Amino acid sequence: MATAKQIKAKKDLIDDNQIISLYMKDVLDHDAAPKNAYLFCKRNGIEEADFYSFFGSFESVKQAIWIKFVENAVSTIEKEEAFANYSDKNKLLTLYFTLFELMTMNRSYVLFSLNENNEGLKNLKNLRGFRKQFKQFIVDIIQTSATSTDKLARVTEPAFSEGAYLQFLFLLKFWMDDSSKGFEKTDILIEKSVNTVVDLLDTKPLENLFDLGKFLWKEKMH
Repeated sequence: MATAKQIKAKKDLIDDNQIISLYMKDVLDHDAAPKNAYLFCKRNGIEEADFYSFFGSFESVKQAIWIKFVENAVSTIEKEEAFANYSDKNKLLTLYFTLFELMTMNRSYVLFSLNENNEGLKNLKNLRGFRKQFKQFIVDIIQTSATSTDKLARVTEPAFSEGAYLQFLFLLKFWMDDSSKGFEKTDILIEKSVNTVVDLLDTKPLENLFDLGKFLWKEKMH
């Protein structure tokens, strides 16, 4: 029989990040989500109780993976000393480029996650926690902007943060279908769309809207 000290030592070896990594690997190795926690834990040499000490279900694991994407992206960019002095546009660009860099490193899983069971938009439920933290980061950008007044912030925070999230979903869909080298077309679209969404808070958005429209038309026709 294992002693309490042995059990504690074993549990110290497992954390949520390890379970997430094992889950992502398991999914890709079998090209399917595990049927239940028992089989998943047996295949990966962990105790079922250890799994449940961090996650109540596979649904919570799926949501946690997306939350890790945004948490890691924000953590990475906030370590840059100059980030606090970036313009709103450059903060948003940095967030998108960092997010898509992280997702590209895990592209096989991301594509599986968003296409799982051919459920399409239903799979976006896995982004609930991601959406909340993503939008909070956008609100923080507005609140710390040197050009935003309190009145402007109150008006634009909800609309701008939700718009930025919808913009992210648009970019995500484009990235999923992008077959260009190094996903360079996605990079182009990120820059053009961020210029547009930031300038919507300014006075001259039409030029950027026209530029974005030309790019999308070209991609659609070729």
